Amino acid sequence: MEGDLRSLVREVPGFPKEGILFRDITTLLKDAQGFRQAIGALADRYRGEGIAKVVCVEARGFLLGGALAIELRCGVVPIRKPGKLPAAKVSQAYQLEYGTDAVEMHTDAIARGERVLLVDDLLATGGTAKAAADLVTRVGGQVVGCAFLIELRGLKGRSLLDKYDVFSVIDYE
Repeated sequence: MEGDLRSLVREVPGFPKEGILFRDITTLLKDAQGFRQAIGALADRYRGEGIAKVVCVEARGFLLGGALAIELRCGVVPIRKPGKLPAAKVSQAYQLEYGTDAVEMHTDAIARGERVLLVDDLLATGGTAKAAADLVTRVGGQVVGCAFLIELRGLKGRSLLDKYDVFSVIDYE
């Protein structure tokens, strides 16, 4: 299955800057069978785990998170960049290569003890996913796993998430 899905991911050299090989998932998302297969692979991994909420990271994580939440019959919670959420929120900063960024979540999005699955399109360095997992635990949620459509293994993002079950549908070395 991974090979079939891998063939649906477009490689874009030099984006967003020279020396980067960008893995574009829009070509997979527009393929109905491929998209369904990817969501199925993610859902199959966590079906029966009592997931109450799928937490998804802006922006491409939203595309996966909503579909996955429907498949798992649970709620969906967006994690957003600062200044996008209208009600009371918690914020978590994280390190970038040159500087910091942050993500936010509504304080009432997850009840204490709820089992949560974190979903994003890509695991690279792990900073965003770790910040999102930290938000979930700060409000009392239990991170059951961190699931990604693609993982860039060479960037070692998994090491920041070592206390969680990490699953990726497609791996690139």
